[in-house]
Amino acid sequence: MKRIFNVLFLCLSFNVFAQQGIVKESLTIKSSLLGKDVKYNIYLPADYSTSNRSYPILYLLHGFGDDETGWVQFGEANSITDKLIQNGEIAPMIIAMPDGGVSGYVNSFDGKVPYEDFFIKEFIPHIESTYRIRAQKRYRAIAGLSMGGYGTLVMSTKHPDLFAASAPLSAGVRTDEEVIAMPDAQWANSYAQRYGKDLVGNARINEHYNKNSILKIIETANPDDIKKVRYYIDCGDDDFLIKGNMALHALMIDKKIPHEFRVRQGGHTWSYWRSALPEVLKFVSESFHQK
Repeated sequence: MKRIFNVLFLCLSFNVFAQQGIVKESLTIKSSLLGKDVKYNIYLPADYSTSNRSYPILYLLHGFGDDETGWVQFGEANSITDKLIQNGEIAPMIIAMPDGGVSGYVNSFDGKVPYEDFFIKEFIPHIESTYRIRAQKRYRAIAGLSMGGYGTLVMSTKHPDLFAASAPLSAGVRTDEEVIAMPDAQWANSYAQRYGKDLVGNARINEHYNKNSILKIIETANPDDIKKVRYYIDCGDDDFLIKGNMALHALMIDKKIPHEFRVRQGGHTWSYWRSALPEVLKFVSESFHQK
């Protein structure tokens, strides 16, 4: 009996192990636009190596001061995704996590860091030609936290024909009033590289800033274009970015842009984002399912 039990235990253990996806860390893509190698992590579902199927893709963006490893190291994205796939709650998918540096995922004002161009013209084509991916809008989604939430909104509102779903968490959205009143040290640390150095007060709301301001994009874009993407927006009630996220929510209501908006208890923390990720993955998976 003991021997049978041991055999059963080993079989069950092997089955659990077999259900785990694979994470390949800090791989590189050579970028001619950025003039350097850019690192990325990739999550491949458990059956990737044993099947010939192609998979939907989620691009998952990190926050300011982090890198391509953050969503796995702190966000536990791989284990959360494994569990949901095993339970049949989401479709098996590939998750690509690029290093965005402190770019904000936008093209910098001086052209030295054209990150948006890199992401659209180099990163997506590289990922979708290297791995077995269904390279169509309806099988492509984007999500991220903080700066990555901002990048999620930039990519999906500027390129709505590329993404089926967009899920920003604690997105780095600020009202013009907040940007104008921002302390100089904060501007220099977080925004100067993107929008211009030594800018004070109203001078910060310049042409390049407006081209990349989510609120300005939503305000001026054709609502029918923005509606081509499904949106899931989530921000904690104690998050310092809640005002900007609520302004985004209000503007999307005014523009009659369908979206899901969640305010839950919590702040700007990994525990909050880990608790948000399952719902993001379910939302994204719904977009991949065909009616």
